[in-house]
Amino acid sequence: MNHRIAVLPGDGIGPEETAAAVRVLSAALPSCVFTEAAVGGAAIAAHGTPLPDETLAVARESAAILFGAVGGNGFEHLTPDKRPEAAILGLRKVFGLYANVRPSFAYPGLESRSPLRAELVRGMDLVIVRELTGGLYFGPKSLEPEDGVLTARDGLVYRDFEIERIARFAFDLARTRRKHVTSVDKSNVLISSQLWRRIVTDVARDFPDVTLTHMLVDNAAMQLVRDPRAFDVVVTENMFGDILSDEAAMITGTIGTAPSASLGAAPSIRAFGLYEPISGTAPDIAGRGIANPSAAILSAALLARFSLGEPDAADRIERAVAGALAEGPRTPDLDGDAGVSTQAFTDAVLARLTPIAVA
Repeated sequence: MNHRIAVLPGDGIGPEETAAAVRVLSAALPSCVFTEAAVGGAAIAAHGTPLPDETLAVARESAAILFGAVGGNGFEHLTPDKRPEAAILGLRKVFGLYANVRPSFAYPGLESRSPLRAELVRGMDLVIVRELTGGLYFGPKSLEPEDGVLTARDGLVYRDFEIERIARFAFDLARTRRKHVTSVDKSNVLISSQLWRRIVTDVARDFPDVTLTHMLVDNAAMQLVRDPRAFDVVVTENMFGDILSDEAAMITGTIGTAPSASLGAAPSIRAFGLYEPISGTAPDIAGRGIANPSAAILSAALLARFSLGEPDAADRIERAVAGALAEGPRTPDLDGDAGVSTQAFTDAVLARLTPIAVA
């Protein structure tokens, strides 16, 4: 059976990274069929909109989206809904992608790059599950005078079913890992967090084999720095997850190895998803052939696992990337002047890709 994949390279280093990911995913799963479409700034240039109907049509006919990056200079004059970044928000909305999965893994050989001592980072292996379509980012907003004072308001809104489904997602994922969920909130101050904690506690009763710990977000930020190895699956609301996932990525020492998945169904269900590295467009190195494709390749591994139901391929890709990062050669963001090109690093990953298992 062929797996149809929509490839949306986007802007900056997006095309270079997605090309590397396609090479590796093709080698790991020859049954994949890739269709490329424009998104972001590239789509604005070609179609006048960041998310053309043609691109949505390609995505709808696919099992998953392999996404690059969008954004760049020259779009500041456009309204937010017309800028390149509107494409990713539109895709999340159209496909109901409410769960963002951000693994943070300390790769052997890169511990010295962490801002923390190597002994604190070695063995770090956690996943942050971020609720992606609710909360402060999507609540009611206003900017208007009140009693003669210009006043800005952002509303933090969560409905019970939004909390329940992300909690179930996190517990489902934890069952495939070390069976521990840390739920992060601010229930000592926020009513939304009080509802969050109550519903997560109720959901936990359906997962008696998974341990649940509640933690306030300020304490979670401190504990991540104190001992990141203590965490398994972290589930939290939109803004907290946005911040904590970047903190976790930096603890590993590089954002260049940080993949992500955005899904609209529990991880145990083979479902449509969007997969992207979190490193952004990096316009300062775009087109130079030196971008680190690790995160894009690892995002392709997540795609194989969650959307294609191919865990063996995902494992093989992840082992190949880990081997290349440990032994080299690595790209300049990791090895400076001794670094190699995007293509050479991808070649090193492909050289370590073990053969397809035969039943």
